[in-house]
Amino acid sequence: MIASPSSPIFLSVIIPAYNEERRILRTLMAIDFYLSSKPYTSEIIVVSDGSQDATVSIVEGLKKLIPNLVLLSNPENHGKGYVVRQGMLNARGVFRVFSDADNSTAMEHVEKMWPLFREGYQVVIGSRDIKGAVRVVRQSRLKEWLGDFGNLFIQMVAGLEGLWDTQCGFKGFSQKAAEDIFSRARINRWGFDVEALAIARAFGYRIREIPVYWVNDPFSHVAFSAYIQVLWETVKIRWNIIRGVYGISQARADSLKPQAPSSQASSRIKLDNQTRDVTKSIVVTRARRRDGQALLKTKRRLSL
Repeated sequence: MIASPSSPIFLSVIIPAYNEERRILRTLMAIDFYLSSKPYTSEIIVVSDGSQDATVSIVEGLKKLIPNLVLLSNPENHGKGYVVRQGMLNARGVFRVFSDADNSTAMEHVEKMWPLFREGYQVVIGSRDIKGAVRVVRQSRLKEWLGDFGNLFIQMVAGLEGLWDTQCGFKGFSQKAAEDIFSRARINRWGFDVEALAIARAFGYRIREIPVYWVNDPFSHVAFSAYIQVLWETVKIRWNIIRGVYGISQARADSLKPQAPSSQASSRIKLDNQTRDVTKSIVVTRARRRDGQALLKTKRRLSL
């Protein structure tokens, strides 16, 4: 059951930021506008990852307008995983959500999380790849293809079967889950999402995806190399699990090892393929029959 809105801090929103002077003002104003209309208490934590532009000064200037705004500023760049972890562990909220500085997923999506937290889920994550999700401005085909391939790899290697979008920058955690997960996390850069989810699943936290309305930002800092880095860090996460780095028992680690499809699943796949082939054959046959009938009618008309 969701804690009372009278709690000291009900919701913490963590915004990782690196050289975000072009977007941070708009994002913070939008988040504050939404949270100001809610009955519960909240805080917005911006964690600057060694920004070299005006990000820090913009956030400092907004503190007068947004009383619940907190700034954590790192003098050096460590990586998105580092600053999200820093924000999560410094937050005071009963629930803690991190959201990207480009506001690709609006804060209103948090409304979809509350019913799931009430049902007992401790980790609720945004997804661009499940039913109901909408991508308003799509990424390039190459990025989408790399994302699809990477997800299958991540599901298999990190033991995250059934989670179709591990990289969406909108994730919510209960206080206990956030503290358990991020106190154990080690990955500082792009693979931190995978690590957080892998730790969550290993410790038995219930995870659920929610569909999001997602707008790709053309000024995104995610380069092609980030996709390769995520895959490499996924392998490191698997190795960390095996070595017990996260405090996971060996028996639990063994249960998370990738498994080959069961004979029942393989049979179903074969049956689905056969059904698809038969259906395709029927469609082609019917199409040819219609074409033949149309040709015959045309000939009869011409003969008249």
